[in-house]
Amino acid sequence: MPVMSAVERTFCRNPLWGAAAARLVLPRAVRGARLGGDVLEIGAGAGSMAGELARRFGDIRLTVTDLDPVMVGSARRRLGDRATVTAADATALPFAHGSFDVVLSFLMLHHVVRWEDALGEVARVLRPGGTLVGYDLLDTAPSRFVHAVDRSPVRLIRHDAFAPALAAAGLEPTRVTRALAGSLIRFTVTKPEGDAP
Repeated sequence: MPVMSAVERTFCRNPLWGAAAARLVLPRAVRGARLGGDVLEIGAGAGSMAGELARRFGDIRLTVTDLDPVMVGSARRRLGDRATVTAADATALPFAHGSFDVVLSFLMLHHVVRWEDALGEVARVLRPGGTLVGYDLLDTAPSRFVHAVDRSPVRLIRHDAFAPALAAAGLEPTRVTRALAGSLIRFTVTKPEGDAP
């Protein structure tokens, strides 16, 4: 999985994004989800969303990952002792089977060229009955343009490919909807109760 482009690093560490993530993005992204227990955010960037999660849900045990060493350092500084921050590839997470009650993925799957493998890893580290919550960019002309300009390595998600990838990973969609004029996909997904960790 490649690291972020310079444009993306700047965006993720921008205080305006941090404020927007806290006040606007996170509340919509987790609306209706039950967050508790051991929570993992994959591809957490500089920790903007994780910082707000730790503030709003003080009783969760939060772990965040990112592959980019600059983002890992930024997240560690931002989060301090409120979360465990680990450098990790989303397609090869360094956690045991069934380690987490909730996995969060905010606008990062499309940066994983083999995002289906990341979904498989999410299924592996989720406990039976656990939940994946998040949102991501869909393969649209504006998304392709933005990523062509900053030259970041991506594989945007086709809406018709997402549900089959979830099923292949052993995950069941609870809610998968489009947002922002069809440019985003929001999802809440469950690992079936009967699945062994």
